[in-house]
Amino acid sequence: MDELRVFAPTAMLGYGYEEVSLREGLRRAPHVIAIDAGSTDAGPAKLGSGKPSVSRVATKKDLVPLLRAGKAQGIPVVIGSAGGAGAAPHVAWTLDIVREIAAEEGLALRGVTIWADVPKAAVGEALAEGRLRPLGPAPELTAEDLAACGDIVAQMGLEPFLDALERAPDVIVAGRSYDPCMAAAVAVRHGFDPGLALHLGKIVECGALCATPGSGSDGIFATLRRDHFDVEPLNPVRACTRRSVAAHTFYEKPHPFHLAGPGGMLDLADASFEALDARTVRVRGSRFVPSEAYELKLESARPAGHRTICLAGIRDPRMIRALDDSLERVRQRALGYLGDEGAATSITFRRYGLDGVLGALEAREGPPPREVGLVIDVVSRSQARASAVCAFLRSTLLHLDYPGRVATAGNLAFPFSPSDVDCGPVYEFALHHLMRVENGRDPFALEDWTTGGAA
Repeated sequence: MDELRVFAPTAMLGYGYEEVSLREGLRRAPHVIAIDAGSTDAGPAKLGSGKPSVSRVATKKDLVPLLRAGKAQGIPVVIGSAGGAGAAPHVAWTLDIVREIAAEEGLALRGVTIWADVPKAAVGEALAEGRLRPLGPAPELTAEDLAACGDIVAQMGLEPFLDALERAPDVIVAGRSYDPCMAAAVAVRHGFDPGLALHLGKIVECGALCATPGSGSDGIFATLRRDHFDVEPLNPVRACTRRSVAAHTFYEKPHPFHLAGPGGMLDLADASFEALDARTVRVRGSRFVPSEAYELKLESARPAGHRTICLAGIRDPRMIRALDDSLERVRQRALGYLGDEGAATSITFRRYGLDGVLGALEAREGPPPREVGLVIDVVSRSQARASAVCAFLRSTLLHLDYPGRVATAGNLAFPFSPSDVDCGPVYEFALHHLMRVENGRDPFALEDWTTGGAA
């Protein structure tokens, strides 16, 4: 095989894609439809709660044409990080949608599920044996931390996908996955260079974000050959340029040339980007360097209380000028109100228009803004306690005095009634560690399944 063609229809399953891109991508006879379906970008709540990252309606809408096309053209549809976080509840949720589509469309599908879940006992054993280390700024893991973890997933590399592809499936539904693998595994299975294959997978896993104008709701096409790969958008309104493709190479990386992943590192120090025409870029020189020890990233989340928020607007320029002092006074009153429970309650004020995004890093120069959107964010041990504290903060701030105050009817404008919103359980990451394993197939389990159908 001298050429392998990859169609990545969207940046994430459920984000959607353009009809023109779908038609063009399928017309080019791809060897695989590669779909990333998850990330930790949305924070720990999806993994902690077992809920999906996108809606069922959107996921099904995306999958129907892709499953039809994969079956009709005899190519695998490969889904990674199913359901968002890739734990057992998310994978089962995705499988249910696939089976529903198969039944409605009359598709006889042969599928493989790759489960990414890791038992706590296996992590505890790795901890006791010194095979577990923090990734980045994560703290050392303790036995108490491990006991508090919910579902634990390992981010799988190429090996489980290669094993699944050997079973000639129509569909692979995988748990938590290293983002490039959905595209790269098919290429590696056919003997292509793993460095080029993984770099290709890295570029296309976010769909048309590597094009200009970029979009996470549109598709991209890549053609891999023995010493290079070409990347091209399918929508005529977009173009891949040297800058856009090179920029996406740096996306989500702590180092400009080195990208660590399961089993090794992608070395891009010698990578080159060549514009073949106004819309297509050729990439060469990517190398994969295997690591001495095989390590897998573990992820898990644990409960961290309950949240209540209140959204309000502030328009009085006098109050905006005095906002630092006003909020600190309200905070201190709340802490006095809470007494001993203050240490177990988090109070955060997010001031959009001042520093709501960057916080203390914001360079606040020039005159104050005309208005500020304020989010009162309270996290406490119970929903009732969070709600009570948020209500106290809101009512205190509503009638707080400040220098030059004129109106006494109220300091805040509320866009909603009721003004306070109970958000439910809050989660925090409890595991962001590397676990050393014997090989890339441990601890992932493969399961075969079929659906009935006439086609």
